[in-house]
Amino acid sequence: MNFDFSDDQKLLRDQARKFLTDKCDRSTVRTVLEDNSNYYSNNLWKSISEMGWTGTAIPEEYGGLGLGMLELCIIAEELGRSLAPTPFSSSIYLFAEFIKLYGNEEQKTKILPLIASGEKIGTFALSETNGTPKPTNISTEENGLKLTGTKSPVSDGQSANYIIIAANSDSNKDANSLSLYIIDKNQEGVELSELETIDPTRPACTVNLKATNCEMLGEKGNGWNMIENIFNRAAVLFSFEQVGGAQVSLDEAKKYSLERFAFGRPIGSFQSLKHRMADMYVKIELARSNAYYGAWALSTDSAELPVAAAGARVSASDAFNYSSQENIQIHGGVGFTWEYDCHLFYRRSKLLSLNIGSQRQWKENLISNLEKRNILQ
Repeated sequence: MNFDFSDDQKLLRDQARKFLTDKCDRSTVRTVLEDNSNYYSNNLWKSISEMGWTGTAIPEEYGGLGLGMLELCIIAEELGRSLAPTPFSSSIYLFAEFIKLYGNEEQKTKILPLIASGEKIGTFALSETNGTPKPTNISTEENGLKLTGTKSPVSDGQSANYIIIAANSDSNKDANSLSLYIIDKNQEGVELSELETIDPTRPACTVNLKATNCEMLGEKGNGWNMIENIFNRAAVLFSFEQVGGAQVSLDEAKKYSLERFAFGRPIGSFQSLKHRMADMYVKIELARSNAYYGAWALSTDSAELPVAAAGARVSASDAFNYSSQENIQIHGGVGFTWEYDCHLFYRRSKLLSLNIGSQRQWKENLISNLEKRNILQ
């Protein structure tokens, strides 16, 4: 079985890489990092939207390009390579997928064209505690299509126009009581407070809801099943982002090791550094293989998606975390300084490893899904 991309998809990858090289250099990333008044790069977001990337997997009847998830995976990897400071993942991997798969016709017709054009931004709010989110620890409640509660952290909440909120619709607090609701952020009853994150180029906030007007998304009481499905889909896309970032970390470590001389020779010729970079390479290739498997499962709606997504997520998180750390070490005494870019990849690796659940949580998902598959077989 050939898991490689087609020639047309490879052409898309080449075009996306060239575009981001021109439009999203490290100065673009640092401008957002150092300016607290900017939550993302408006110029880059506008350019990405004009390229049609925000509508890649959105059907044409709702203003998108109607391409598919494989093309979105390719774009995700290039965004990861460039560390693009945009709310792309929150708006496209999560919000747009929720609306596309579970929204009614009116919601799709109203919202998806605005998301596809980049005119509006969406995000998803689940977490409320420091632990793993579960139906039993979600305190936000819905009563008469009014939401009350607190969500934190909410990725890209400051930038979003729409937020999907997970809330309990009765007092049982179990998997059958959780439902999803869409709110317009710009209304009374919504208060935001900023949070400090390890990567300010991908900000987060706390959202306080006080009798906030909302509309239901999907079937009442089916919220947890919807979340699990969308998270599996998003895990594959995030894994491509992580593979992209990990690969650049290795490339920059290699480049520096060939330019930096010690004792009259490039430091890359020392065996200890060769071993470090070899380990980086192995982890990245493992993550890439799992990401490709996940892309296949995602694009074909395979029953293997839960296993493939968890495997991709675990290996990609491990590869990016390891590679970004080793890149700092190979750069030596300058690796941790502000002037060098190593910390930009380390920051992003830590942030991405916590989006839609920690690495430990996804390891548990992988084990449980493998057990379910073995029982069925």
